[in-house]
Amino acid sequence: MSISLQGSTRSFRAAAAARTSRDAVYRAVWRWHFYAGLACLPFLISLSATGALYLFQPEINATAFAYRTRVAAPSTAPLGPDRLIFNAAQAVPGGTPVAYTDPADATASAMVTLADGARRILVYLDPYTGSVLDRVDRDGEFFMVLRRLHSLAYFGPWANAVIEIVAGFAIILVATGLYLWWPRGQDGGVVTIRGTPQRRVWWRDLHAVTGLAAGGGLFFLALTGLPWSIWWGDQFRAWTNAAGLGQPAALWAGKPVSNVPLGEMLTTAGWTLQDAPVPKSEGAGSAPGIGIDGAAAILARLGMPRGYELSLPVGPTGVFAAAYPRDVNRQRMISLDQYTGKALVDVHFADIGPVARAVQYGIGIHKGEHWGRVNQLAMLAFCLATILLAVTAGTMWWKRRPAGRLGVPPPPRDRRAAATVTGIVLGLGVLFPLTGLAILIMLGFDLAAGRTFRTRTA
Repeated sequence: MSISLQGSTRSFRAAAAARTSRDAVYRAVWRWHFYAGLACLPFLISLSATGALYLFQPEINATAFAYRTRVAAPSTAPLGPDRLIFNAAQAVPGGTPVAYTDPADATASAMVTLADGARRILVYLDPYTGSVLDRVDRDGEFFMVLRRLHSLAYFGPWANAVIEIVAGFAIILVATGLYLWWPRGQDGGVVTIRGTPQRRVWWRDLHAVTGLAAGGGLFFLALTGLPWSIWWGDQFRAWTNAAGLGQPAALWAGKPVSNVPLGEMLTTAGWTLQDAPVPKSEGAGSAPGIGIDGAAAILARLGMPRGYELSLPVGPTGVFAAAYPRDVNRQRMISLDQYTGKALVDVHFADIGPVARAVQYGIGIHKGEHWGRVNQLAMLAFCLATILLAVTAGTMWWKRRPAGRLGVPPPPRDRRAAATVTGIVLGLGVLFPLTGLAILIMLGFDLAAGRTFRTRTA
């Protein structure tokens, strides 16, 4: 009998210890989930709101801005780009034409970009009559403003580092949120919502169920946004290129190139090629030059899709550089010798490395450009769900926080559990160093606050 009681006691103690350990891990994960949310939820709201609008750029341009982006069905042949550029230059005295955007279809307008000092002016034209439909400062164009808000570019180049940190924390949010959601015998909060909006549990369950539905989308948006980040994205692109998995370096082999990156000539160069060197024209003095109309005719003959952006040559060794940015599988970049019209570089999507193709597929889906309306609506749903996650998280925090305090979840008493979870979070920080640096700073503040609290209560 005593043996049975001893065995029962040991089993009870072991079960109690296991429950204590699980509770400690749960509290440690919850604490980091709170910190990650505190760091990035306001930014996730901004990113989601601006991103949701950007998904529907074609539709918004075709409705709200139809006066400058759409034209009447054609009754005559379109004018050549040279004439359109001339008309645009007349509309901006002193402006220098730098790029031409081909109409994407028969009822789309053409666009010419002119440099006026440091400014860039966009002039929209009817491609059939040559009339100017509108002109706008590029920095004031609606979707450029949206892009700069999305990337925090208005706050300086290093503000983009915040986006990189937020993306890393979003991945931590998804990982820790999945652990917190995992069913542990509760009746609600898994796929159902308990209570009413007056109760905190309703907001908790709505947050958990929304996170279950949208967590994968948030993870995808964060991961596919990282390639554009100021440090991680640049380092990742450099690695793919060095490993032969990005830019097709062989296409530049044996060709004279400038020190100008393609991204400075084309706004649509794309992630893989934005820092690729622009080749030099080799036929100086051999011919008067093919001209913009000649370049457009060559691009059409080479099968460049409509809607491409074409930058104009700068200086005697400059080239015509064209890029088609949308419809991932048809993306293409061509550089033409300005004198002979020879295609110095012709990069199809299939020519870039496998990692770069995967990245650009992800970016295309991120921007709603790959599977039409289904892609747009799916990304919109994830953006709206992210906003809902932020709102429910803020409401939960407000309802549970002690008056006058931040309301950080208490640390577990089991220091081993806290250290293990913190180590895993720091491991994610190694993958995304700017996020890791932010984690170390937060950890330092947390330890300092803990010491201060213990000193005051001693």
